Amino acid sequence: MNSLPITLLSRIEDAGINASAPPQQRWIDGWLVRYSPGKAKRARCVQAVAEGRLPLDQRLDLCAAVLRDAGLPMVVRITPFSLPGVLDDSLAQRGYRRFDETRVMVAPQLPAQAEWLPPGLRLQRLSPVDFAEAVGSLRGSPLDQRAAHAQRLELSPVPYQGWVLRDGKVVLACGQMATEAELVGLYDVFTAPEVRGQGLARRLCSALLAQAGAAGARVAYLQVEADNAPARAIYHRLGFSDAYSYHYRAPDPDAA
Repeated sequence: MNSLPITLLSRIEDAGINASAPPQQRWIDGWLVRYSPGKAKRARCVQAVAEGRLPLDQRLDLCAAVLRDAGLPMVVRITPFSLPGVLDDSLAQRGYRRFDETRVMVAPQLPAQAEWLPPGLRLQRLSPVDFAEAVGSLRGSPLDQRAAHAQRLELSPVPYQGWVLRDGKVVLACGQMATEAELVGLYDVFTAPEVRGQGLARRLCSALLAQAGAAGARVAYLQVEADNAPARAIYHRLGFSDAYSYHYRAPDPDAA
């Protein structure tokens, strides 16, 4: 992990929470409970962002009831900023299983210009609905997850821009960026399986970062699964390095 100022990392964590905000959320004793039916776990879990006043078991029960009523499993996201500070150990003692280790990577400088695109390829900006459909199609996501994704993007408190890299009518890769003050986050970067290994995701991200820098962004961040070595290698070449990690815990082994 790198040695960026904790104040910057805390702001990046806040920006990531803002960028994943669904309309389905409520506060319970200082914790933000999100219950979107979409794919992103950050939008269907408990974000433990404040100490609270209730006993831990009571607070967990209240959060679990909200998620259960939404047809979702009880999942808690654990970060270096989660409160109370002993939450991770407390959940482990209660049998909550740890899963999905994720790295938050940060680039303290953005590229001055984008990498060149191969002949015949072009970038196209899409509406939230069209982007959710494009990335959902590439991923093979079910229709209800695509609809939830589109709803979250349309109602997001943070401005999003969704882009695809096309060869004619065929979408080869996609990605989007969410901006907040001088921070820009990359999300939903995905390349069609049949064209992976050609540097398309790197070129797409380079274009988005250069565009964000021209608009005033200075620091970029993203979130990637810790065991996704190919993606992490791409981001390293773009100037990103590990800043901190987070994971999830759930009492139900099937929740992972």
